Amino acid sequence: MTVDFKLELVLIPVSDADRAKRFYVEQAGFDLLVDGGTGLPGQRIVQVTPPGSACSIGFGTGLTYEPGSQQGLHLVVADIVAARDELIGRGVEVGQVQHIAGGAWTPGPPYPQALAHHCSQARIPE
Repeated sequence: MTVDFKLELVLIPVSDADRAKRFYVEQAGFDLLVDGGTGLPGQRIVQVTPPGSACSIGFGTGLTYEPGSQQGLHLVVADIVAARDELIGRGVEVGQVQHIAGGAWTPGPPYPQALAHHCSQARIPE
């Protein structure tokens, strides 16, 4: 029998939990699930979830991670151009859409033959 493993929460280190909370909830439009103490002195956890996602992002104060050290988180969307436009409309600094074609990252919207596509250099506060 195989056990299903589901990724539910990824902790990211931030230097300012309130600023990160404002970014994810007010600008990026994530849902706020948790904002409170853990029971340990000086520790606070904030948990936010992207719309439609089964996995949340957690951050806070009193954690042992260095702010800005988490990299490589991927948000998957059905329409990257629409997602980029929505984030820009919310005031998020987002780079251009790029896709992989011919073995290299290429500017422009995704095409059916593209292996992957992304918005480069989205600015997420530490």
